[in-house]
Amino acid sequence: MSLFIRYVLVLSGLLWLAAQPAAAQEKNGFDLSNALIPVDEILSGGPPRDGIPSIDEPKFEPASDSLPWQKGDLMMTYDQGQNHYAFPIGILNWHEIVNHESAGQPVLISFCPLCGTGMAFDPQVDDRHLTFGVSGLLYNSDLLMYDHQTESLWSQIEGRAIAGPLAGTELEPVAVRHELWQNWRERAGSGGQVLSTDTGFRRNYRQSPYGDYDHSERLYFPVSSTSREYHSKTWVLGWTHNGESKAWPFPELADHDDRVLEDQIGGKPVTVHYDPEVPSAELRDEAGELLPGTRAFWFAWYTFHPDTLIFKAE
Repeated sequence: MSLFIRYVLVLSGLLWLAAQPAAAQEKNGFDLSNALIPVDEILSGGPPRDGIPSIDEPKFEPASDSLPWQKGDLMMTYDQGQNHYAFPIGILNWHEIVNHESAGQPVLISFCPLCGTGMAFDPQVDDRHLTFGVSGLLYNSDLLMYDHQTESLWSQIEGRAIAGPLAGTELEPVAVRHELWQNWRERAGSGGQVLSTDTGFRRNYRQSPYGDYDHSERLYFPVSSTSREYHSKTWVLGWTHNGESKAWPFPELADHDDRVLEDQIGGKPVTVHYDPEVPSAELRDEAGELLPGTRAFWFAWYTFHPDTLIFKAE
């Protein structure tokens, strides 16, 4: 073989190798060249970008109106001053993101059915109001959102951009509750507003597209860290403060003598209020203010916080 042919073959091989990272650096049309996490751990969830449509112009109805929700249906709820909003999980299962605004204050409502995580954020970054969509990509089985303005990708559970122009930027979490429809109606009163099923899309909001996923051990997608200490879909409340993460598993809270638990995390005193009816739990500070704890499946909290502390009932 001549030196020239060898040179051509080597050069061709180098050019082929150089081309491979470029192809791997883009998924669903998103640039991953500066990703803060391993690119091979960013997986397609199946739908394309916006295949799961966000709700960008949400409509609301008075809670007193005749609606399809039953008293035991789960709501993700958000209070803004005297305004009380309910976002039915039946709707969030199909849309995952609601770009909401109340009294001039925007809030990003997000829900990942695979992780069970309903979380809200302040979408203003450097005085810029961002709006979000569903990328169709996942990291550790969790929703990767994207903002329409810069097309950066954002990890929902981490609340930070993991790729794109805003990589490394963090969103300010906003406290939400998880309540049953009837309980929220009683708390919110006649002024409560619930997200309308008039979303512009035809979906059966009374039926989950995920079947019995919430109760099954199986995961649809791989995660980086796993623990068998609890059933993978055991509900926990998690929070991180001063670099310390802690989980309060609901079975442990159920075994605790009192529905209100006094605890601390990262040197901060907190109280955990457990509601077995939902089930759900709320985290509050010394002044009784609601903190942005995360209600999640055990596997989801653990894979993002493998060093988490765990509350154990005596």
